[in-house]
Amino acid sequence: MIRALLASTALVLAASPALAEDLNPTLSLSATADVQVAPDYATVQSGVVTRAATAQLAVQANGRAMTAVFEALRRAEVSSDDIQTSQLSVTPVYADRTEPNRNQYEIIAYETRNTVTAKVRDTTRVGNVIDAMVSAGANNIQDVSFGAEDTSVAMDQARRDAIASLLARARLFADAAGFELCGITRMSEDFARSPQPMMMARLDSASTPVAAGQLSISATVNADFCIVTD
Repeated sequence: MIRALLASTALVLAASPALAEDLNPTLSLSATADVQVAPDYATVQSGVVTRAATAQLAVQANGRAMTAVFEALRRAEVSSDDIQTSQLSVTPVYADRTEPNRNQYEIIAYETRNTVTAKVRDTTRVGNVIDAMVSAGANNIQDVSFGAEDTSVAMDQARRDAIASLLARARLFADAAGFELCGITRMSEDFARSPQPMMMARLDSASTPVAAGQLSISATVNADFCIVTD
């Protein structure tokens, strides 16, 4: 019985080269490369938060303020196609449970939040756009981010640089450890995250300084190398 099992196992290995290859030693490596590109647009999220005794009054006050914000954006040469409402909410404001003689579930006011997302295609004018919105009544700056319309060329360069680094590292390992490379058995790329630039924004001066910085396009490549040892 044991002899039959051994013969069966030998046949399986002979008929399955992939299974036999899995028994060979491998070298697994990963490399990451970054390419810097200049952003060509900015996205500003800003809006108005208002409170009033009733929901209707809160919405009306917010609407007047947001109308002024939209007009300010158009005066700042932001195209209507690049302006989009990204949040609109009306919520009750409850009494502070620590406030004496107040029921914690008592509604004391209503709050309206209206947020607009504006795409600024001239990154040198981001500070001016923010100033225009704040001057018009915006009191809730949520986010300023930068991007590029087409990062495919930079991403391909990052991939090439990562692969070159990966191959150089594999040759280094082979030379230092005394084995030979016999090919690549597997290669993959990690999911690419959206490029994140370094930026600064300060809203306490007459002219808001905003630095676009550089976008970092990153690529990570993984590979398994088959190796031959003595």
